[in-house]
Amino acid sequence: MKTKVAIIGAGPSGLLLGQLLAKQGIDNVIIERVSGDYILGRIRAGVLEQGMVDLLREAGVGERMDREGQVHTGVELAFNNKRVKIELEKLTGGSTVMVYGQTEVTRDLMDARSAAGLTTYYESSNVELHDVKTDTPYVTFEHGGERYRLDCDYIAGCDGFHGVSRPTIPASSRKEYERVYPFGWLGVLSDTPPVNDELIYCKTDRGFAMTSMRSATRSRYYLQVPLTDKVEDWSDEAFWTELKNRLPNDVAEKLVTGPSIEKSIAPLRSFVCEPMQYGHLFLVGDAAHIVPPTGAKGLNLAASDVATLYKVLTQVYKEGDKDCISQYSDICLRRVWNGERFSWWMTNMLHDFTGENDLETETHAKFMESELNFYTDNEAGRRVIAMQYVGLPYEDLV
Repeated sequence: MKTKVAIIGAGPSGLLLGQLLAKQGIDNVIIERVSGDYILGRIRAGVLEQGMVDLLREAGVGERMDREGQVHTGVELAFNNKRVKIELEKLTGGSTVMVYGQTEVTRDLMDARSAAGLTTYYESSNVELHDVKTDTPYVTFEHGGERYRLDCDYIAGCDGFHGVSRPTIPASSRKEYERVYPFGWLGVLSDTPPVNDELIYCKTDRGFAMTSMRSATRSRYYLQVPLTDKVEDWSDEAFWTELKNRLPNDVAEKLVTGPSIEKSIAPLRSFVCEPMQYGHLFLVGDAAHIVPPTGAKGLNLAASDVATLYKVLTQVYKEGDKDCISQYSDICLRRVWNGERFSWWMTNMLHDFTGENDLETETHAKFMESELNFYTDNEAGRRVIAMQYVGLPYEDLV
C-alpha cells in the first residue's frame, strides 16, 4: 500500500489532521491500536479554544458542535469564601471558549471520515515506523491476522504519550522535560444538571475541586485526591459529600446529585519532548506533550499542532515547498511551552501541596495564595488569565 501521509492514532488529533488533509486532496491512512468503540468510551476534556472551534469548522465537522455546544464568556475562581469571575469575552476583546466534549468531537470526526470513505485500520498491532529519517519512510503493522506495509511520504505520530512514534526518535536526538504532580483528579460524570452555567475552579484547604459540564443535563465534576487513592475507594455518596464540602456554600446548596455514569482518577504531569519533528516524522499532541488539565490546554494544544502540520503539508504538496518542514517543531513548541507554563501556574495556584510539618510546601502555599490574590484583585491581572485561558492565536508559517 502507498499513501502520502500515514497517521498513527485515531484520536481527535489524528482524525482532525486526516480530515483537513483530505479536504486538500492529500491522501492519508490512519492506523489505530484499539477499536473505535474503545476510543469513544474514553471520557476526556471538553473546553475548546476559539482556534480549535474554527479548525473544526474548516474541517467540515462543526455543524453539531455549533448546534449543541455551549459558548462560555467567562469562568470563575472560588477561594477564601469569595467568587471571582474572569470575564473572558470582555477582557480579551471578544474571545470565548466552547464547551463540547472531546468524545463528541471524536464522534463527529469519525462519522465524517467514514462518510468520505477514508481508510482507517482500527485494532492494529505491532505497529513499527521505519526509515523516518529518509525520503522513503514506511509503516508496518498487523491487522486482521495479516501483515501490512504502508509506504508514505510523511508520518504523523498522533498516538499519545504511550505510543510508538516518540520512541522511534533515537534517545540521543530528543530531550524530554517532565514534572509529575503529587496528586490526581478524581472525575465523575453524571446525568444531572450543572450546578453553574460556567466552570468554577475551587481552591480550598481540603484540596482543589472543579465544576464543569458536557450539556444542560450532563455534568462533570473533579476532586483533587492523593495518588494512593483508587476509584473503588470513592462511593458516589462519598464523592458528593466531599464535593459539597469544597464548593462555596451558595453553590453547594444548588448541587443536584445522582448516580455516576463514569468515574476515574487521572494523574497529573507536565511533559514536553523536543524536537517534535525528526526527518519525515512529526509528533502531534500527547505524543509530544502532556499538560495538567487545570488550564484546559491538552486537547487545544493538540489542535494547534494539527493546524501547523496541516499548513506545512499543504504547502509541501500544493506549492512544492519542502523547506517549510523545518518550521514545524519551533512553531509548535512556542505555543506548547506557553500552554505548559499556564497549566503549571494554574495547578500551582489552585491545588493543595501542603504536607504535615513540611515548611517548604507551606511556604509555597503562601506564595501561591499571594499570587492568586494579586492576579484576581485587579483587571490587568484578570486579563492575563483570560488571554491565556482563551488561547493564543495560531502562528502562520514564515
